[in-house]
Amino acid sequence: MKSTTKMDDRGRIFIPKRIREAAGLSKGSTLSISVDEEGRIILTPQPSIAERFRGIVKVERWPRDLDEFLNEALRRWWRSHST
Repeated sequence: MKSTTKMDDRGRIFIPKRIREAAGLSKGSTLSISVDEEGRIILTPQPSIAERFRGIVKVERWPRDLDEFLNEALRRWWRSHST
């Protein structure tokens, strides 16, 4: 599936709805962006951290801000393992 789009003056592009749907993208989706040896731009959907680790640990209630939760968990771990 192909489409053509234009980049605006701030470097943003519009991804057509049919392309977003085919790639499983929605508002807030994370994408990695790279350029190959031939100068082609490659966008790759990235799973969320929460989705990637879902089910690894039993959690009674997910935190509202997963980044802050992880930062605090790391701070506690470092405190408990410092010499």
